[in-house]
Amino acid sequence: MVTPALQMKKPKQFSRRMGQKKQRLAKAEQPYSPSDTAQAPCPKEPCLGPPTTLGPYRSIYFSSPKGHLTRLGLEFFDQPAVPLARAFLGQVLVRRLPNGTELRGRIVETEAYLGPEDEAAHSRGGRQTPRNRGMFMKPGTLYVYIIYGMYFCMNISSQGDGACVLLRALEPLEGLETMRQLRSTLRKGTASRVLKDRELCSGPSKLCQALAINKSFDQRDLAQDEAIWLERGPLEPSEPAVVTAARVGIGYAGEWARKPLRFYIQGSPWVSVVDRVAEQNTQA
Repeated sequence: MVTPALQMKKPKQFSRRMGQKKQRLAKAEQPYSPSDTAQAPCPKEPCLGPPTTLGPYRSIYFSSPKGHLTRLGLEFFDQPAVPLARAFLGQVLVRRLPNGTELRGRIVETEAYLGPEDEAAHSRGGRQTPRNRGMFMKPGTLYVYIIYGMYFCMNISSQGDGACVLLRALEPLEGLETMRQLRSTLRKGTASRVLKDRELCSGPSKLCQALAINKSFDQRDLAQDEAIWLERGPLEPSEPAVVTAARVGIGYAGEWARKPLRFYIQGSPWVSVVDRVAEQNTQA
């Protein structure tokens, strides 16, 4: 037998459940907010979570109407490989990660590759393939290739078919801890050892790891891309001495292996390979 008390309790329970259901339905109909869910993984670029602060990681270029004055455009890249390789020294390479963090490094070492006549160039003999197509595109186009099946190197096309400049080393300026994290994640071997600052970008493949640059950047326009660009470096009180030396790792190229087509800022601790003989010649 159902008592009057129970008869009164059931309608109250039913009414409470209906109220809860209406609340759930109302919440479900609210506009979606990205903060309601975890950040989706990025398919091609590493996601490191939102930056802890937007201050030093935000580029003037994307946050200020006057910022476009600092970004270098086509007119900068539209010059022959040798003067472009020298002009790169002191400029600042910027990489904007998908989470908004920006990494910066000052270019301190480059190599010039002169095109079909250069036996060390991937375009030697005028060969054009899908792999090296970026070398034949307009100045400022990225040419990113893979070595040893696991590492990347980044070049920028210059004037002249098949000519480009290889970026060999950077002086890290901003986002060093993020660079260290990326290097530790991507490098092989002694990944547990903490890298020193001078080890972060002291080589063409190291700087690609530190800036999360891979094959997906091949054939991008450095003058227009929103994930990677070049900014004019700060003015120095005096122009630094530039060492002109032979390029590295091209022993197969005969007399071209000895041509002085590598350029670096003398005294920079971030240079990948120091040539003492070439430095003495520079001082002389």
